[in-house]
Amino acid sequence: MNSFKDRVAIVTGASRGIGLGIAKTLVERGAKVCLTARKPEALEEAVGSLGGPDVAMFVAGKADDTDHQDETVAKTIETFGRLDYLVNNTGINPAYGPALDIDPAAAAKILAVNVLAPLGWTKRARDAWMGEHGGAVVNVASVAGLGASPGIGMYGVSKAALIRLTVELGAELGPKIRVNAVAPAVVKTKFATALYEGREEEVAAAYPMKRLGVPSDIAGAVAFLLSDDAGWITGQTVVLDGGVTLGGGL
Repeated sequence: MNSFKDRVAIVTGASRGIGLGIAKTLVERGAKVCLTARKPEALEEAVGSLGGPDVAMFVAGKADDTDHQDETVAKTIETFGRLDYLVNNTGINPAYGPALDIDPAAAAKILAVNVLAPLGWTKRARDAWMGEHGGAVVNVASVAGLGASPGIGMYGVSKAALIRLTVELGAELGPKIRVNAVAPAVVKTKFATALYEGREEEVAAAYPMKRLGVPSDIAGAVAFLLSDDAGWITGQTVVLDGGVTLGGGL
């Protein structure tokens, strides 16, 4: 349980849901974490739930704001002395419907937050610490990036791009920095409620495991990919889907 002792992580989009679940697992295993999200009140509450300032801190801001990225990386190293891990968890989907009908500005925002922001965070983590000292990055993608995803098509496009970015960065940043991804199916969080609310049993019936995911299902896999146990794994995407894609469906 102390596999991350003396290690430090930044987890974006971590005031709740999957991001907070990942941060909780890392702290339980000995790490210190910096959480980011837009709302300082929610972040302050999240830090308290993790054990307070001895093990966690936060910097509020928008994930695709480069000044916020710079500030977060600098404050994390200033506070905790290092930066070993980065989890790019922030993702948005502000528009539902056919991809061709999405407002171009909304499509651009999806790509900015879901693809370009992880690229920016990774660059800053490399430049500030990992390039010299080593480290590991995990991008939180989605099964929507593995095939057609009607109704959330542009979100799926962005997650497919994130999976491809993971491959590219894994090739570019080795051997000092490993970069991997996870691709969850539906996880029971506020972000995903539109996909299952009021019909959870019906949705879960399509999963061989007969349940939807919960944040801890994702957190355990992310912790493994960050850990030294995954020291020979890079550029890969681990599908975390309760088996739902085994029959070709998403």
